[in-house]
Amino acid sequence: MSGGGLRRFVRQPAGQDAPPGHIDAVAEVVPEVIAATSGRQETSGQQVDAPEKCEMCATEVPAEHAHVADLEAASLMCACRACYLLFTQPTAGHGRYRAVPDRYLADPSRTMPAAQWDQLQVPVGLAFFLRSSREGGQLTGFYPSPAGATECRLDLQQWQQLVSDYPLLAEPEPDVEAALISRSDDGVEYFLVPIDACYELAGRMRLYWRGFDGGTDARRSITDFLDMVRPRARIYQEA
Repeated sequence: MSGGGLRRFVRQPAGQDAPPGHIDAVAEVVPEVIAATSGRQETSGQQVDAPEKCEMCATEVPAEHAHVADLEAASLMCACRACYLLFTQPTAGHGRYRAVPDRYLADPSRTMPAAQWDQLQVPVGLAFFLRSSREGGQLTGFYPSPAGATECRLDLQQWQQLVSDYPLLAEPEPDVEAALISRSDDGVEYFLVPIDACYELAGRMRLYWRGFDGGTDARRSITDFLDMVRPRARIYQEA
């Protein structure tokens, strides 16, 4: 899953300048993102098994494998267990490489009203938020779109209020974890998820999104994604 990183799937809102290193997500379609997360590739319209390999030592890895974030390239690398463990400490690899945790958390004890979500003014009901250590801890939000994910500017004062009310939102580790918030007719859910889950979500949207609201396939894919997240999420215990 290497390449241009998450920004490869990101589109800037109209009228905003792209940040340094921004890669135009409209340039190409990326079905390989789904293949990378599922361990399969398509050949002549048919899906065939494609063995994954560790991008550090070339050892073959199973479809369900760990990832290492390359902070300089803003990309993810598929990793075998041995290579993954090398970068579980922040100081390893001179700070360039970080093992992506497999941590999922939820906090059902604190219910977020839809009105609070609406104050963020995200135009759709699903978004994830992450911080970059290489950008001074700057918070960035992303929401699904035909380009895979669109970067959104946040009211940081409003975000700080959310963090105060919902401490889980402050827990994601910079670069390798994100806060995921989903608003539906049933209410608002929020989770801490690994960054590779965000890559998968961006790839799903780039592959399936149609029209203004995404269409049936995109909505079904989002439902499938959340059905994957919920059972993995442990209950958050505030320190």
